[in-house]
Amino acid sequence: MTANESAVPPADEGGGRPGAAAGGSDGRESRDSTGTATDHAFSEDRDGAEERGKDNPLALKVEELILGAARTYTPFQAARAADVPMDLAARFWRAMGFADIGQARALTEADVLALRRLAGLVEAGLLNEAMAIQVARSTGQTTARLAEWQVDSFIAGLTVSPEPGMSRMEVTYPLVELLLPELEEFLIYVWRRQLAAATGRVVQAQDDEEMVDRRLAVGFADLVGFTRLTRRLEEEELGELVEAFETTAADLVAAHGGRLIKTLGDEVLFSADDAGTAAEIGLRLIETLSGDETMPELRVGMAFGTVTTRMGDVFGNTVNLASRLTSIAPKDTVLIDGALREELTAVGDAPHSEKDSGPGAGYRFALQPLYQRPVRGLGVVEPWLLGRRG
Repeated sequence: MTANESAVPPADEGGGRPGAAAGGSDGRESRDSTGTATDHAFSEDRDGAEERGKDNPLALKVEELILGAARTYTPFQAARAADVPMDLAARFWRAMGFADIGQARALTEADVLALRRLAGLVEAGLLNEAMAIQVARSTGQTTARLAEWQVDSFIAGLTVSPEPGMSRMEVTYPLVELLLPELEEFLIYVWRRQLAAATGRVVQAQDDEEMVDRRLAVGFADLVGFTRLTRRLEEEELGELVEAFETTAADLVAAHGGRLIKTLGDEVLFSADDAGTAAEIGLRLIETLSGDETMPELRVGMAFGTVTTRMGDVFGNTVNLASRLTSIAPKDTVLIDGALREELTAVGDAPHSEKDSGPGAGYRFALQPLYQRPVRGLGVVEPWLLGRRG
C-alpha cells in the first residue's frame, strides 16, 4: 500500500452510503486532495449511486473478471489515491467516455493507476493537460466502438446455450475468460503496427505544417438508395448488409494502400497518399460490389488537396468536395475533381487529353469530362468520370 492509498477514506466513512464521502448529511463540502471543491457532477446524485449499488451480482462477477479487480473506490477516493485533483480526474473520466457515477464505489486499482499515469505524463512535461485530455478522449472513443463491435460479434455465442438448461452466465463467463487474454494481446499487437505506420508517415513529413495539413486524396463510397432499404429489410438483414459492405470496403482500401478513416453505415470515408492509389481503390470498390447481387448500387466521389488531420479524422474543403461529388455521381461510377485528375495526368496514370490516349499509350485510367455544375458551398466544379483503360 502506498502513502496515497493509506490516505483514502475507509469504505464505511460517512455512514457507509455511496456518495457520503463526497458530502454526507452533515452538510460538509467535499474537497479533493488539493483542498479544492470536488467536481459537481461527481459529488451529487447519491440516490443514483445507491441504485447502482444494486447491480446484478452475476454481471458484477463478469465485470470483475474483465477488470481484474473488484470495485473498491469512489471517484473521490480514487482521485485521492492517485494524488490527482478531483476536477482533473473528472475531466479524464469523461474524456474516456465514462458516465458520471456520483460517488458510487465503482472504481478499481486499475482506475487509480490510469489516473496516475495520465497525470504523471503531464507532471513530467511529456504532455500538457489539453493533450492528456485528447489522449484520453481518442483512446476512449476508439476502444468504446471496438468493445461494442466485439460484444455484438460474440452475442450469438453469449446467448445460445451449448447445452440445455445452461444460463447465459454459465455460457458467458468461461467464454470471456478464454477470449480476454487473447483479445488483449491482439489489440496491443495491432495498435503497435498502426502506431509504427502512423509514426513513419510523420517522420517522412517535410515539415511540421505537413503533419497537420497534408495533401491527400480523399474519397467517399456511398450505397445508393439505402434509406429505402431500411424500410424494406428486416433489422437483421440490414445489419448483415452493412457489415458485408463495411468489411469489403475496409479490406479493399487496406489491400491497395489506402486508409479507412471511418464507416457510417451506408458510407465509408477513406484516404490515400497519392492519386493513383485512390483511383485504384475507387474503381475496385465499384467493380467488386457491382458484382455482388446482394448489394445495392454504389457511387464514389474523390478529391485531392490539402486536408487537416486530427485525432484520426480528416477535415477541410477537400473532404467536403469529395462528399459533394459522391452525392452527384451516377450509380456505379467514380467521380473525381480537377485536382485529382491533374495528379493522375502528371504522373502518367491518365492522358492529358483524348488525342494522347491511343493504343499502346500505357495509361492505367481513362478520364471523361462532365458538365460543370455548381456545388453547394464550393462554387462551380468540373467533375471527371474515372474509368479504366482498355
